[in-house]
Amino acid sequence: MRTRAAVAVAALSLVAGCSTAHPAAPSHGAPAAPKTATGSLEQLAAKARCTPDIQTEARELRQANCATGQGRYVLLTFATDRGQREWLNSAEDYGGTYLLGRRWVAVGDTGVVAALRGRLGGTVEAGSQHHQGSSGSGGSEGHSGHHTS
Repeated sequence: MRTRAAVAVAALSLVAGCSTAHPAAPSHGAPAAPKTATGSLEQLAAKARCTPDIQTEARELRQANCATGQGRYVLLTFATDRGQREWLNSAEDYGGTYLLGRRWVAVGDTGVVAALRGRLGGTVEAGSQHHQGSSGSGGSEGHSGHHTS
């Protein structure tokens, strides 16, 4: 799982742009999000109006790159809640904005995530980006301070 998670984190850093993170909170003036979507990676991608480009196909997680009129993002689904949380604990150190549902995450720029939230519902989290210069080879054990939904 650690190798697949590392690949997913590397892909997300390309989308999230480690040096260009945006502030973390959803807009207070944003319209209410719909009920949080559920389903397979393909079902979630269809709701988000994306044709998924599958990058990782594993028992623990599935990952696809997506692009819409608002921009590019990474969509991931997880086999377990624990797997999702472990991935988030590692990934949030790289910055970016995360849209969270039950056993799925979408990662992209703030504007892309806001548009996706209008289609998929979910909760927005932001990465801390305190590892900007990191090569990504270190572990994520001991990290805390992230917000849980």
